[in-house]
This record gives sequence, C-alpha cells and structure tokens, in this order.
Amino acid sequence: MAKKKYYVVWAGRKKGIYTTWDECKAQVHGFQGARYKSFPTIEEAESAFKAGGGLPAKNAPKRASKSTSSSYIEESICVDAACSGNPGVMEYQGVDTKTEERIFHYGPVKNGTNNIGEFLAIVHALSLFQKEGKSTPIYTDSITALAWVRNKKVNTNLPRSEETQHIWDRIDKSIEWLNHHSYENPIMKWETKKWGEIKADFGRK
Repeated sequence: MAKKKYYVVWAGRKKGIYTTWDECKAQVHGFQGARYKSFPTIEEAESAFKAGGGLPAKNAPKRASKSTSSSYIEESICVDAACSGNPGVMEYQGVDTKTEERIFHYGPVKNGTNNIGEFLAIVHALSLFQKEGKSTPIYTDSITALAWVRNKKVNTNLPRSEETQHIWDRIDKSIEWLNHHSYENPIMKWETKKWGEIKADFGRK
C-alpha cells in the first residue's frame, strides 16, 4: 500500500495543502511558474506551507534563475533526443534542469528517429522516477512525443524489419509500461522561445 502524501502548492491556480496527487495536479499542471512539493506528514506540509517563499533550501521547490524571461521549475528533469537522418543514428538523454547533470543516456543506435527518441526519453524518465518514488516534473520540447505518451501509441512510419527491431522492441516495452503503470509526474512542454534551448539539448542544430 502506497504511503500517504500531502501536497503543498505555493504557486498554482489555488494555493493550499492537498491530500491527493490529482487535486494537486489540477492546480499546477500547465501553470507557468508552479511551485509545489509532497511531504510525508500533515505537520511537515503545514509547516512548509506557512513558511512559503522562506523555505530552507533543502525543502524549497526551486524556481528559475532571474536571468530567464519567465519561470520554469528548476527541480525537474529535461529530456531530449538527437538523430542524424530520418531514420538515422539516434540517441537521447535526461538531465537535471538546474545543474544540467546527465541523469541517463541511451544510444547512439541505428535506424531511429528524433520523435521516437523523444518519446522513449520521456518513458525512460517516468520509469526511473517511479522506481525511486519521485514525482519530479519532466520537460520535453516535443509536442509529438507528448501526444504519443498521452495516447500510449506511437504514430511513426518507421517500418518493422530486422534492421529496426531493436528500436521497435524498446518502443513496445515503453508502450507496455504506459499501459500497466500510473505516474504522478507532470510532463510539460519546454517553452523554447522564452527559455532558450532545452537543457538536455545535444547542441547539433
């Protein structure tokens, strides 16, 4: 049985303390500059909520630095993919949004596409965070990958063949994971025009 959590929302559609992720998500999902965090006890949640913006660094949800034109959640992960050709040599990675430290990396592998890499990176992050019991937000700059994850379906023209089977094996496993697991992590669109290139960008444009 999952442990009870209490969700504090400092910046969202409605501030407060919520007892379910769905209630919290309704306040913060898609809300620019949302600030929230889960706590194991109501006492900790109430204390953190009252502290507001004066939270100690170890508890405070991180905000974007003042150098950015708008806020994003620094206590998050960014994912991105790169592909030379379509299909071509593909790889993807996930990095800490604040420190840009690489958290995971896959590839390079042959016969992939950029959209497939973006999709696989999101599911990789979801699976990793579920194992660690974290509801860390995930940023991607791919609208296509967001739709594929939401629909639990990959709409690609990549043919199934002996040469692409290694890619399809990974796609199939990712779809299977989505169909058999739930997750609390918000998956959000990285606003490139406001914030610059996503932190996980491979820098090959």
